[in-house]
Formats: sequence, C-alpha cells, structure tokens
Amino acid sequence: MDTRKRRRNRLIAAVCTTLLLLIILAICVGIIFRSNSGASSSEDLKTNIISRCETFLKNNDLDSSESICNTLWMTFTKAFVGQDPCAVPPEAYRQLFQSKYPACNRTLFWSKTKEISHKYTKEKKCLETLEDTLLGSVMDGLTWCGKNNSNEIFTSGCPAWTECTMNPVRSFWNWSSGMFAEHTCGAATVMLNGSIATPFDPSSFFAIEVGRLIYPRVSGLTVVLVTQKNVTSCENDSLQNLQKVLDPSLKYSCKVIPQSQILDCISDPHTPCGKCW
Repeated sequence: MDTRKRRRNRLIAAVCTTLLLLIILAICVGIIFRSNSGASSSEDLKTNIISRCETFLKNNDLDSSESICNTLWMTFTKAFVGQDPCAVPPEAYRQLFQSKYPACNRTLFWSKTKEISHKYTKEKKCLETLEDTLLGSVMDGLTWCGKNNSNEIFTSGCPAWTECTMNPVRSFWNWSSGMFAEHTCGAATVMLNGSIATPFDPSSFFAIEVGRLIYPRVSGLTVVLVTQKNVTSCENDSLQNLQKVLDPSLKYSCKVIPQSQILDCISDPHTPCGKCW
C-alpha cells in the first residue's frame, strides 16, 4: 500500500508541475504577443500623446479639457493609419491644429543645435522653437506609422528616417516646420552649428523654413553661429547660399558666438536675453 501511495503522490506531483509549466508558458506567450502587437503599441502611443498634450496645455495656462487632446489624437491618426508608410505626404497632417504660435520677434529656428537651442528657450523664456509649441512638444522624439489596409498603429518596424522621404514621421516634421515658419512674424533668429563645415544644409528642415520667411511679415533673420571650435565664419559658403534663398527684402545679420558664452548666459538668471549674443 505504501508503494502504491508513493507512486500516486509522485504522479500527482508530476501532473501539477506540468500544469504549472503550461500556465507559465501561456503567460510568457501572452506577454510576447502583446509586446509585439500593433494594438499595444497604439495604446502606448495614444497614452503618451494625450498625456503630453494635457501637460503642455496645463503648463501654458491653456484650455486643458480632455476633448482637445482626444481630438488631436484622432486627427493625428487619420493622417497615416491604413496608408503605405512610405507614401504619407506632408499635406496629410493639414487638419492638425496648434494651440498657439510664438508672438512676433520670438521665433527661434535651429539646425544641428537642438540641445543648446532647447536649453536656451527653456531657461530664458524669450524665444520659442517648434518643439516649444503644442504639436512640436507632443510629437518630439516619437515614432509611428501605419500599414496598407490596416487599422493598426505601429511604433516599431516603421521606415527609417532616410528610407523614404514620405514616411509618416518625416512628413509630419516637414509639414509642421513649414507651418511654424509661415506663422513667424517680426525678427527671427536661428542657431546654426558653427563647428561644422556647412552650417546651412539645403536638405535640412531649416531650409524648408527659410523659404517660408516672407517680407514684410518677417522683417529679418539673425544667424547665431554657435561654435565650440573655430571651423566656420559668417563668410562660410553655405551661409552665402542661405542669403541667396532668403527673401532679399529681409534684413540679414550673422554673429559667431562661443557655446560657452551662451551657456553662461543661460545659467545666469540676471543676464537679459539680449546679452546672450
């Protein structure tokens, strides 16, 4: 009897162990499936965008009702869901809305100077970049795309930035950069990288923005060449090309400013913006 009892106990233990392993396997498969599914990616992206939207509106003392950010999400997804991820034109985002654009004389463009440009606008509060607007702050750093004849939204497996020119992310920044420039008024400023051979890149988004700066809505453009080492000057060939594509009626000026000078200005709350360069 004792032998039979021991065999039965071992059988029960083996069955329980097998069932436990099957349960663990099912849980793991479920986790893997959810992490790779478009639905999960869609919910994560939606949560992130709506949260960023609500935070921006609250921090800027704007109407932060839930409906505004939900409307932004729905309008945003209509631009690319169900579309070939390499065939989403910039115009697909034309229904998106901004809460506000910078006031006159407060626009700051940038090219290859993202970190210091944003550090400057965050601390000094006298100029604003595209990423300081509602859409720019909400979408900055995110990746998204759809697929042909699919209702799913993906945040991975999307076309790389240079893989195709009309991928959803690149087209969004193309469109929003153009709109940002078209709403610029008064004197504008751009921070360019003065430590590289070609501070003005004709394939950059700033090149798109330059073409939208029209006199008399925009009175002038000041180029701030941010340098860590003296590679370029205001006589650089690429800056000569910049002046050629700029509206000739605009007042143009250029200044070479050490990055250390701007950082010192940023860190000193008593230094007015006009003294940074």
